[in-house]
Amino acid sequence: MPALQLRKVGLKFIISCRILDVQLPDNQMTGQRKIIHIDMDCFYAAIEMRDDPSLQGIPLAVGGAPDKRGVISTCNYIAREFGVHSAMATAYALRRCPGLRVIPGRMAHYQSVSRQIRAIFQRYTDIIEPLSLDEAFLDVSGSKILNGSATLIAADIRAAIKRELNLTASAGIAPNKFLAKICSDENKPDGQCVVAPDQVAEFVEYMPLQKIPGVGKVTVKKLAKLGLVTCADVRDRGKEELIHALGGFGEHLFRRAHGIDNRELTTQWVRKSLSVERTYAEDIPEWQMAAESLELLFEELTRRLARHGHRLIKNQQIKLKFSDFQQTTMERTSDKLDRDMFVELLPLAWQRGGGKGVRLLGIGVTFQEEDQEFNDNQLDLFGQPAS
Repeated sequence: MPALQLRKVGLKFIISCRILDVQLPDNQMTGQRKIIHIDMDCFYAAIEMRDDPSLQGIPLAVGGAPDKRGVISTCNYIAREFGVHSAMATAYALRRCPGLRVIPGRMAHYQSVSRQIRAIFQRYTDIIEPLSLDEAFLDVSGSKILNGSATLIAADIRAAIKRELNLTASAGIAPNKFLAKICSDENKPDGQCVVAPDQVAEFVEYMPLQKIPGVGKVTVKKLAKLGLVTCADVRDRGKEELIHALGGFGEHLFRRAHGIDNRELTTQWVRKSLSVERTYAEDIPEWQMAAESLELLFEELTRRLARHGHRLIKNQQIKLKFSDFQQTTMERTSDKLDRDMFVELLPLAWQRGGGKGVRLLGIGVTFQEEDQEFNDNQLDLFGQPAS
């Protein structure tokens, strides 16, 4: 039996699976699923460093130019030591890390590499839920490969990616999606972590609530005011009390705090909406000055909608991001694309900024539920994964 490697998380020891051969119970006997979450390590930056060795060993980011209001898409781990992270304004990132090398992205190339990674996944299972170009869930519950060991399958996938593509990936292995995704962050980069079914309760007990997907900074502050900081705090409250205080989210929080997630993998995506947007080189101080951009965005949206001519829409939305990076969206019901509706929504949404300038303008539509096509690469409104 290989040596076990223990690592303390909070007050608990979690088994690290960098060297551990653990086999989750056979789901044929237990009904328990085996889910793997694969997450590539600083994907875009890693590809650039692989393709150009001169970029290795320096703080590197892939993103837009600072003089064009660019933002960081991703960065390598050296840059992260300076506090640089994705979605940070490039100009600010350069102030945090003066030696940062920022290069433009090559999306078509990244997509090509992503397809190569997906082909590796398909050697092990057909049940794959891609979340983005650089991460995906895999259900290997029924696999007989490597004696059905989800841990060994994850390690083999990572080894294949490194051997064939010269890139590293991290993995989480668990009985459900929620836990697998959290585990994939435990030993980054180039590592993996497993939580077996009998370790679930212990694993989540002292986990901070901000680790639960969907619990952002604002929600964390609201929960803290209720005395809810860790999953243990949530467990101490009854489900009815949580629902009374938080509504439907209370039940969701209760289930996640107990490590419960019964979602199946989604192997096909439904396009729920379509949108276009523009980031300005300088803040626009008045809504009238954005009228020209609105016209151009409407033309682009019309062209893109023409590719989905059979789809019926149910509302239109406008999105503004203000100079302080706060953003707002406003929508109105409509069963057909109406340019005048966007014109009416623009000043109404602009007022929410309280006089601040606007750095980004976007418009979009949401489709009706009926007559929807499936596509595993679709995105929801303004670039969020559909679900």
